[in-house]
Order: sequence, then C-alpha cells, then structure tokens
Amino acid sequence: MNRRTMWIVGATAAAALIGAGTGIAVAGSGDDDSTPAITGPALGRASSAALAHTGGGKVTGTEVGDEEGYYEVEVTLSNGTQTDVHLDKDFKVLNSAADSESGDRDGSGDKG
Repeated sequence: MNRRTMWIVGATAAAALIGAGTGIAVAGSGDDDSTPAITGPALGRASSAALAHTGGGKVTGTEVGDEEGYYEVEVTLSNGTQTDVHLDKDFKVLNSAADSESGDRDGSGDKG
C-alpha cells in the first residue's frame, strides 16, 4: 500500500472507533447521573412490585441506589404517563410519583 492509501484507511478506522465509542458511552449512560440499572433476579422482583403498585403498564427504566429508595422502577402506563416507583431493599413500595419528564407539563394528562 502506498502512504496515501494507508493514511485514508487509518483515518477511516479512527473515525469509526471514535463514533462507536461515542455510541457506547451514550447507550451505557442512560441517565445524567449514570446510576446503574437493576439486573438479575432483582430486576424481576422490582418490576413485579412496581407493576402491581401501578396496576399494570410497562417497565421502561430501572435504577439501583436511587436517592429516594434502594430501587427505582419507571413504569409507563397505557395512557402514556410515566411513574417512578421507589422500593426498599426488600422490594416494598416506599412511594411513587409521576415523572416530570413525561411531557405532561401542565399536569392535566392531555398530551395535545
């Protein structure tokens, strides 16, 4: 290979690595405070407790070591409302609150 070809290949590889590294960092961070997600058997137990508390929905995020409890489970309800359910170490509900980042700015529940 001549020098020009080697330079182009090297620059392309470097750009690809930088782009991939950025994607991994963004995907791995999740939240601004970069708290770890719940994993393993605890994920199932925390999810079940949160969904029982909210009466259904879909788990859309989790955290271990949340400031309001040992676990936090974000549940999106069928109407689009997001609720954060805070649990203790034994998966008992401590409290829950509508997530202010759900897009429901006026509290009316109307997304339009």
